[in-house]
Amino acid sequence: MLKRISVTGPESTGKSWLTEQLANHYQTRWVTEYAREYLEGNGPDYGLEDVVKIAKGQLEREEKAALKGRNLLFCDTDVLVTKIWSEVVFGACPSWIQRQFETHSYDLYLLCYPDIPWEPDPLRENPENREELFQLYESALIKQGFPFRVVKGLGSERLENAINFVEEIL
Repeated sequence: MLKRISVTGPESTGKSWLTEQLANHYQTRWVTEYAREYLEGNGPDYGLEDVVKIAKGQLEREEKAALKGRNLLFCDTDVLVTKIWSEVVFGACPSWIQRQFETHSYDLYLLCYPDIPWEPDPLRENPENREELFQLYESALIKQGFPFRVVKGLGSERLENAINFVEEIL
């Protein structure tokens, strides 16, 4: 049975790197972040309707990968990211995103802690409040009772910590 693992958390916490490294370690598929591709193609100005399109695109990409997956599927971000993004930027979360967050769960969420240096990027918006954003992610996961582990550390230490958490569910 396919186990889905979401690598989630605030901006610039190493989600993409970690997702790719985990997929390589376990020799399995991974789902890339759709938001980056969407914003690079449509420009950095966006509205709430764009965030919904991004959430739908991310889930579609994940479902396609799941059809080809075997044991593990690592997902670079998830609907939780669009939920927090909507709430922080627009003050509200669209009901479709909220429903997806509540019903589309993962076998494990790897919540990336902001203990690595911020890397500037034209699409990133929150260099000063990553800790505050981390707390929002953690609170949402706790409220839903979803299984998660906080991933900390730099480089290979971060990867090793994540691998240890994945091993717990295998």
